[in-house]
Amino acid sequence: MTHTTAPVSAADIDVASLSLEELWMPFTANRAFKRAPRLLVEAKGMYYTAADGRRILDGTAGLWCVNAGHCREPIAHAIAEQAARLDYAPGFQMGHPLEFELASRLAELLPGDLDHVFFANSGSEAVDSALKIALAYWQAKGEPSRTRLIGRLRGYHGVGFGGISVGGIDTNKKQFAAQLLHNVDHLPHTHDARNTFARGQPEHGRELANELEVLVQRYGASTIAAVIIEPVAGSTGVLIPPKGYLERLREICTRHGILLIFDEVITGFGRLGAPFAADYFGVQPDLMTVAKGITNASVPMGAVFVRRGIYETVVNATEQGIEFFHGYTYSGHPLACAAALATLGLYREEGLFERAASLAPYFEDAVHSLRGAPHVVDVRSLGIVAGIELESRPAKPGARAFEAFTRCFSDENVLIRTTGDIIALSPPLNVEKEQIDEIVGSIKSVLERVD
Repeated sequence: MTHTTAPVSAADIDVASLSLEELWMPFTANRAFKRAPRLLVEAKGMYYTAADGRRILDGTAGLWCVNAGHCREPIAHAIAEQAARLDYAPGFQMGHPLEFELASRLAELLPGDLDHVFFANSGSEAVDSALKIALAYWQAKGEPSRTRLIGRLRGYHGVGFGGISVGGIDTNKKQFAAQLLHNVDHLPHTHDARNTFARGQPEHGRELANELEVLVQRYGASTIAAVIIEPVAGSTGVLIPPKGYLERLREICTRHGILLIFDEVITGFGRLGAPFAADYFGVQPDLMTVAKGITNASVPMGAVFVRRGIYETVVNATEQGIEFFHGYTYSGHPLACAAALATLGLYREEGLFERAASLAPYFEDAVHSLRGAPHVVDVRSLGIVAGIELESRPAKPGARAFEAFTRCFSDENVLIRTTGDIIALSPPLNVEKEQIDEIVGSIKSVLERVD
């Protein structure tokens, strides 16, 4: 291997001679990928450019995160300008103006008294931070017995040990089962066969929230710190909450003094046609985790939004010194803050949340047109997110959807995402109707050719 001290940009790399061996890729079948790599080299607006020069229509906003489209100039300019002015500032016992300005702007956007912000660098970090905040709150409040955390089956909360402990995806846990957090339990998921091909929120399943009462009776409310759920479960295949389900969870948590955490890493920043799922559903959580759309994915950033009373309880419980022993070297990083402020500006100036709300009925009709296509057993959607569930091949779960993914990319020049045998769609919020038609049409064409 040759080494150089000269700066290297993407334009300098000869893709044809690129070595793929040294990189261990995340959530990827490494051996299979390196035999037939799919490389992206540029992006603009709604499109990626593949290494072979093809334009690829992005049906997934990257990984649910590029909500305003790719390589937006105001964001790129803000990052470059900030990198030249202040590249980094320590976040422990120091600060910089942008992080305070960003926290204030976010607080203005948040519902109710969610008006304090703790910065992290990803959704995984935001979740672990939120769980720690919940435990610190009960310690500060004089109820140290409240240590149990309740997640939900088929929930995804990142890949930290806290996140996979409260998460409910078995494949993410099996290699680490012995090291997961104890004192954790799970609610049942809300996927119900009675709701097949439901449009919007399904009718059946509100009663599943009552399982929290069962856990309260089993363990005692005085032992439960928090419940964490995704309002719309994304990575497990787009599970839409039944009507009344979130309201019922909020009611039970309030009655028993349990903190309710919404993981809005996917639903935050316009995905449902509202700033947050909490706004869309009219249900107020006590803490909220976000990432992805906060910077339009241009610089990694995550955050926890915290109700005022929780912040004040933790901070005021310590007479002097550090009140909460937690944080990250890059919490509130100047470049991430600059990117986030520019992103919020784009959302506001272009009315992207409102645009998503107005486009949602067209998107719903388009994806539901796949009902009756080969192998499709369910379609569900809300806002600008959809799950298209396929019948699994015997003894080969996930294989049919993955073939659809590779064929969409190679044959149709469209990027989709799959989880198991579910195709997930979440295009940028500035997607055009013609592009929605192209995405859905490509999926239908591929399904007609997939066994």
